[in-house]
Amino acid sequence: MTELFGNADAHTAFVAALRGGALHHAWLLVGPEGVGKARFAQAAALRMLAEASATGVSAPGLVVPEGHPTRALVDAGSHPDLRVMQRLPKDPEKPDQDLARSITIAQVRSLQPLFATTPSMGARRVVIIDAADDLERNGANALLKNLEEPPAGTIFLLVSHAPGRLLPTIRSRCRVLRFAALDDDDMAKALRQALPEADADEIAALVRTGEGAPGRALRYAGLDIDGLDRAIAGIAEDGDPMNARRAALAKALAGKGNAARYEAFLDRVPAMIAREARSRSGARLKTALDAQAAARDLAGAALGLSLDAQATVFEMAAIVAALR
Repeated sequence: MTELFGNADAHTAFVAALRGGALHHAWLLVGPEGVGKARFAQAAALRMLAEASATGVSAPGLVVPEGHPTRALVDAGSHPDLRVMQRLPKDPEKPDQDLARSITIAQVRSLQPLFATTPSMGARRVVIIDAADDLERNGANALLKNLEEPPAGTIFLLVSHAPGRLLPTIRSRCRVLRFAALDDDDMAKALRQALPEADADEIAALVRTGEGAPGRALRYAGLDIDGLDRAIAGIAEDGDPMNARRAALAKALAGKGNAARYEAFLDRVPAMIAREARSRSGARLKTALDAQAAARDLAGAALGLSLDAQATVFEMAAIVAALR
C-alpha cells in the first residue's frame, strides 16, 4: 500500500473536512512540482470513493486496505466514478513519447455525459485534473462552468504547480491545500518506498538532488547524478581552460543510450547557476544571471528543436566555464 509522506497539515485539513460531512466540491492542491500533490489527489480520490461505496471503509486517515473492491477498480483504471484528466500523447500510438502542450477543451467537454448521470457505485464521483496549469484557455473556461454549478456528488481535485497561472475565478471556487518541499527524512522514506532496490548511497544522493521533491528525485534515479554534478562543478571551478572537461562530458552524454542523462544535464545546469547566483553580488551577480538565462534558453531549445546533443553539451559547459 502506498504511503504518503510529508505535508501532514494538508493531509489533516482534508481528512477533517471529509469527516465533517460538508466536503467542499473543489480543492486546489498547490505547491512545488514533485512534492506529492498528485499522489495525495489519488489517495484522497480512492478514499472518497471507498467511503461512498456499498462496502464502505473504516481504516484511519486516507487509508483504503488492500483487497477493498474500490481499490481494485481504481488500480485497474476502471472505476466508473473516477476521471483523471491530463495532457494526452501527441500520437495515440506512441503513448510514452511527446505529450500535447495542454489539456484541451475537448477533454473537458468529454466530462459532460458523465455529469448528466448520477454516480454509478455510490453517492460520489471524483475528477482529478493534473495539472490544472495545463488547461488551455477555453478548457479552463469550460471547467469553470462546472465549478460554478457543480454536478451533484462530484468532487474536483485540481493539482497546480503555479496557481498564479490559473483563472482567478477558478481559484476563487476552490478550497486551497498548500504543499511544501519535504524534509530529508520524509524524502528518504518516500524514495525508499519507490526504489526498494536502491542502496543507501543512491538514496542519499537522490535526497540531495531532489531538493525536497521526491518526484524530481525519481527522474534522476540510476543516472549517477552525483557524478554529473561533480563534472559540472569542476568546469565551473577551474573554467576548463583547455576544453578537456567539456569535451569529455559532451562525448559522455551523446548518443541515444544517454538520452535520460543528457536531459538531466539540461535540467541541472540552469538550476546550478541559479544557486550560484544567490551567493553573488555586483558584477559577478550579473554574470551569473546572464549565464542562467543563456543556459535556460539553450536547454529549452535543445529539446524543442532536437539540437545535436554533443554540440549542445559543449556549448552549455562553456556557459558554465564562463562563470569563473
